[in-house]
Amino acid sequence: MKTREDAWKLVTEWITSEGLRKHCLAVEASMRFHARLYGEDEELWGNTGLLHDFDYERNPEPPLHPTVGMGVLREQGWPEALIHAIGGHAQYLDIPRESLLDKTLFAVDELSGFITAVALSRPSRTLAEVDVASVQKKLRQSGFARGVNRDDIVQGAEELGVPLDELIANCIAALQAAASQLGL
Repeated sequence: MKTREDAWKLVTEWITSEGLRKHCLAVEASMRFHARLYGEDEELWGNTGLLHDFDYERNPEPPLHPTVGMGVLREQGWPEALIHAIGGHAQYLDIPRESLLDKTLFAVDELSGFITAVALSRPSRTLAEVDVASVQKKLRQSGFARGVNRDDIVQGAEELGVPLDELIANCIAALQAAASQLGL
């Protein structure tokens, strides 16, 4: 069985950008939170979040990302459920999101990045000042964090069957618990 240490080693071998590493850590935190919430395998879910963008820096163009990474993960013997979820987080691959793992990764990926951007926009640059209302307000500002696909955030909550405010609250709680690791 692959471990979190194995996943982190892959992340640090493939990613040099501190920002991208922190994004992977943020998605890992959100995935672990939701695994506990749903009574799922926290190690599998956490590793899925940690590895979902490990190939992005070397292969940012679709469909190379995440296809290249999925091939590497298969070669290394990572669980197929993890690989499938990573494929499903890229809309353009048309890989159906069927499992709760698949749907949760898609739902928390863009949102975790967006919440991080909200925290960085606060005077304190910490997650402590971030709440659901502040995230919702920033979501309505099209000029803020333009690279974040707001439609994916809304679609992710819908696919997961969770009200958007609840998903935002869960991700904020997850990221606040990991704030020191994220530098926020």
